[in-house]
Amino acid sequence: MIGRMPAPDPTRLADPAGTLLALDFDGTLSHVVDDPTQAYAHQESIDALARLAPVLRGLAIVTGRPVRQALELGRFSGREEFGQLLVRGQYGAERWDAATGHLDEPGRPEGVTALADRLPAWLAEHDASHVRLEDKGLAIALHTRGIDPDLLARLDGPLRELARHVGLTVEPGRQVVELRAPGSDKGVAVRALVEELAPRHVVYAGDDLGDLPAFQALAELRDTGRIGATLVCSASGEQDALVAISDLVLDGPDAVAAWLTSLADATTGAPA
Repeated sequence: MIGRMPAPDPTRLADPAGTLLALDFDGTLSHVVDDPTQAYAHQESIDALARLAPVLRGLAIVTGRPVRQALELGRFSGREEFGQLLVRGQYGAERWDAATGHLDEPGRPEGVTALADRLPAWLAEHDASHVRLEDKGLAIALHTRGIDPDLLARLDGPLRELARHVGLTVEPGRQVVELRAPGSDKGVAVRALVEELAPRHVVYAGDDLGDLPAFQALAELRDTGRIGATLVCSASGEQDALVAISDLVLDGPDAVAAWLTSLADATTGAPA
């Protein structure tokens, strides 16, 4: 009988060359802010990842953001240390590999086009015209941060009915909800990365409900003895769904930056 492979010490990398380090972006590498176009990655995290990337089996960003946004806000472009970086955007629907520079962007789903046409009037009908809309191409996000924290709860049922009507799925988050095409999630994206890179161990860090499928996928792979896995939660007062199933709980992006720096110091030596 195959037994569970225990998670090693989450504060060090015992096998860097066999490790895939995969991270969410918003709430993990960057603070969650009112304006998502200004959610730049924590500079200390990026500097630590630049030190770790050359010695790892793989480094991947797995995010709900479009790839182009993640590259811009992460300041990954132009740094040779990230020459093998993998970015899986929009819950894995978009793929970008630094080694080739190729970006695979699926066409805009018909349901998203229909939603974009209908949504402004729909929001007005539901007294929600003040919601901040973000068109991500493959999805449309409704942001209420800094506007009305209770609004999404009131709209939850009607939004799910609207999504069903146009053939989309609902992806809730921290004071945001996305309506997007079904068929991809972070669990699917992480499993594909494991197949592609064949790591012996995966370290995954995330903060929100969108990361739950990745946690579940990696826990299953770990429990069946396929790989080792370390699950890291970037915690917040807004979402605690990952806390109980994590091997390491950190107090938000600042603590994530400190943890990544300590990993880099232990793995590559402290910078002079």
